[in-house]
Order: sequence, then structure tokens, then C-alpha cells
Amino acid sequence: MNLTQRILLAMATAILLGSATQQLLLWPEIPSWLATTLSDGLAGGIFYVGGQIFVASLKVLVVPLVFISLVCGTCQLQGQSSLGRLSLKAIGLYLLTTAIAISIAILVAELLQPGMGIEMSTAADFTAPASQPLSQVFINIFPNNPVKAMAEGNMLQVIVFAILIGLAISRSGAHGERLTQQFNDWNEIMMTLVTLLMKLAPYGVFCLLFSLFAKQGLGVIGDLALYMVTVLLVLGIHALGVYPLLLKAFSGLNPVMFLRKMRNTQLFAFSTASSSATIPVTLRAVEQRLGVSNRIASFTVPLGAT
Repeated sequence: MNLTQRILLAMATAILLGSATQQLLLWPEIPSWLATTLSDGLAGGIFYVGGQIFVASLKVLVVPLVFISLVCGTCQLQGQSSLGRLSLKAIGLYLLTTAIAISIAILVAELLQPGMGIEMSTAADFTAPASQPLSQVFINIFPNNPVKAMAEGNMLQVIVFAILIGLAISRSGAHGERLTQQFNDWNEIMMTLVTLLMKLAPYGVFCLLFSLFAKQGLGVIGDLALYMVTVLLVLGIHALGVYPLLLKAFSGLNPVMFLRKMRNTQLFAFSTASSSATIPVTLRAVEQRLGVSNRIASFTVPLGAT
């Protein structure tokens, strides 16, 4: 079985076994020792720990992989003008797709009204954070302490710092050439590490979903069925409609082949519910399966996820 099939099998098995475990825990005549074993030993113990370790293993790669990869990519750019054009194109495309996504979401939500009839009393306890002025948003992009930015996982600041380092290396002659080779070597090592983690993906996915469904079961899905259908419908329209049209219009590439080569990344994102944790897998797929150059992928992937 290939990796995609193994991940899908792990997802299906985890959902079935997790839901069955949750139903068993609701059985009034279940022995206390068995309930404790299932709840604390498996759902809240072994499988919970395994799932969290898997996600943590992905997240720990994000900052070093993005930094090293982006330095390598920036070193290969021919001057600041190339970086400027790449930045404008990437940011412009992200703004366009975001605007389309928001418009589709509002339209479908207005048509289906997914929140009607659902008890939303807990929503009254939520207070939205205060919005920042646009000027402060731009100021916050630039790090005053790069080590702190890396420690906190502030990806925009890490991206800016990596670009500055890459530009400095590209303009440093023989010194820069030696450093460029070292960063390229580190980039290969990080990609190898991602490949090793991907082999453990089915087990990590199983742990995550088993723990989730053993605690919550399928009953929660029933209460939010219309909301889930609305979200999945909008995601489907955007992923299978908007993106393939843009891909065909801008590149002429086959959207079906694109979706096939990105399916492992999509399964990772679905299982972990984290675009940041999926960055290492995305970078690997974009560079090694789609054939995108490192100088493009290293800039656009972390920026898009952020």
C-alpha cells in the first residue's frame, strides 16, 4: 500500500474504533476497570500521547526548515528585483484567493443558514481580540529579536529575517558561496527528516483521530451536521473549483495531476487540523513531487500558511 492508502485506512479505522469505544464507555453496565482502561489508558493515555508527539514532531521542524529553506531560496534569486516581483505576485495571488474564499463562504452561509436552531449560549462568553491598526501590523512583521521570533514561531518575522540573511549571503562573494553550500546541505538533511516522519504518518493519524472520537464520538457531528456540510461544501468549491481554474489559467498545468500529487499533504492537514504543522510536508511535496524550485517554494509556502 502507498502512503495515501495507509493514511486513509488509519483514518477510517481510528474513526470506527474510536466511536465504538465512546459508545462502550456510555454503556451503564461497563465494569469500572474497563472504563478506566479505555478512557485513561487508551483514549487519554497511549493514543493521546502518541498523537500529540506526532504533531509536536512536525511542528518542531517548521521554524528550522522554513528558515534554512528560505535562506537557500533567497541566495538563488538574482538580485532584489527578483525578490520584489516574487513577493508582489505571491501576495497579490493570496489576497485574490482570500477574497474569493470569503465571498463564497458568505454567499453559501447566507443560503444554507447553518447556525439556525443551534444553541449558541457559550458564544456570549467569547470576546474578540482588539484589532490592530494597519501600520502596527507592518511594524510587527519586522523582528527586533530574531531568536525570540523563532522561539515563539512568529513565521512572518522568521521569513523576513531569513530573507535578509539570504540577501546578505548572496552579496558576500566567496564567503557567501561557502555558506550557501552549507545551507543547501542542511536543507537536504531537513527534507530527509521530513521523509522519515512521513513514514510514521499513518500511526500518528490513527492516534490523533482515535483519541478524538473516543472522547466525543459521532454524536457531536449530528448536532453540527449542517454546519459541517456548509464548511465542507465551501472548502470543496474553493479547492476543487477555484484553485484548479487558477492553476489552469496561469500555468496551463493539469489540475487533476496537481491534486493527485498533493493528496498526502491534504490528508496531513485534515488529520492534524494545522496548516503550520503541515508546512514541512507541503514543502517536500511542492519541491519533490511538483518540481517547484526551492527559491519559489521556500518563500510562498510558509507565507501562504501564515
